[in-house]
Amino acid sequence: MLKISKHVYWDGIRDWDLRLFHGHELSTHRGSTYNSFIIKDEKTVLVDTVWFPHTNSYIDRIEHDVGIDNIDFIIINHNEPDHGGALKAIMEKRPELPIYCSANGEKIIKAHFHKDWNFNVVKTGDTINIGRNNLKFIEMKMIHWPDSMMVYLDNDKVLLSNDAFGQHYCAMSMFNDEVDRDELFQEAIKYYANILTPFSPLIARKIDEVLKLNLDIEIIAPSHGVIWRENPLQIIEAYASWSDNYKEDFAVIVYDTMYEATLRMAEAIEKGLRSKGVKVKLYNSSVSDMSDLLTEIFKAKALAIGSCTVNNNALTSIVALTHEIAAHKMKGKPFVSFGSYGWSGEAPAHISETLVKAGLTPVHEPIKTSYTPTEEALEECVRAGVALAEAAGE
Repeated sequence: MLKISKHVYWDGIRDWDLRLFHGHELSTHRGSTYNSFIIKDEKTVLVDTVWFPHTNSYIDRIEHDVGIDNIDFIIINHNEPDHGGALKAIMEKRPELPIYCSANGEKIIKAHFHKDWNFNVVKTGDTINIGRNNLKFIEMKMIHWPDSMMVYLDNDKVLLSNDAFGQHYCAMSMFNDEVDRDELFQEAIKYYANILTPFSPLIARKIDEVLKLNLDIEIIAPSHGVIWRENPLQIIEAYASWSDNYKEDFAVIVYDTMYEATLRMAEAIEKGLRSKGVKVKLYNSSVSDMSDLLTEIFKAKALAIGSCTVNNNALTSIVALTHEIAAHKMKGKPFVSFGSYGWSGEAPAHISETLVKAGLTPVHEPIKTSYTPTEEALEECVRAGVALAEAAGE
């Protein structure tokens, strides 16, 4: 166990080897943690569990550190299997143990385990006294699941925030003041971009709601990654910024190509952007990590996406990328689409159509050129880059 406040202890799992998460959807280059917490007050409370592949080692640790028979009740802030996966093993030992969760939490736990356990439904504002601390519950519906909530300990001034404010980051320490700050924020914004971006309007409203509760917060302990104990409000401030049409001072160009004609068009667009003083990041989507690409696109103030045409459409990596941009609701960015073709040239138009439907803003007609681009075609790409820079505010 690791003590994080007078009454709260971390007793989770550090997964150094994790490289893919949510199936194979999300890359986790620096591993992750599954943060389970034990509150030792007049009552002993377990808050969340861990991912089910780690059940056996986790149960052994809980038995050693606190003893399952000594737990008075469990709080499940969110029952996605990386948080609630070991719940069944605990309940098999203590089937009468009270479980505190949201109304949606009860439904989801039942859907996962098909058990009618001793559920106690709570909502925002509900409190439980456990001795020195009152536990206050705060629902975080759709951030990022319907059952999500947080719990606040008023004496210890600790917010157990579940997925909010987390990172997939297994580091040399469990505390933010003892890790590499650049690494930490790289993982925090990647986590936000890939998991929470679709819920940005909800997050902005929820942050305002939480701040109005006037909680005195000295520690924020999420369910993945490190615990914020030095200036913990910095991550709330970051979320407020990320949820509000966030952008950094650069453009992203993403392309896929078969024989480098589309690459030449990408480089011409880059030339146009740089001529107006815009910094540019250029990526080949076929050899780039999708989660990292989405993070860079989330941060970018402007976007260009291109592909040659195959079977009347863009190449697979670009089709997948545009689908993910739409699914993540990365709205409002100016963009251009482009690509080379042989006997048909539908890819740029398909890219543009998908992005327009997703809420991005085209600043130029889709650019297509047959086979190797001519100097005239490349000049059009340069002009598109200039238009993109101007639309981005340069």
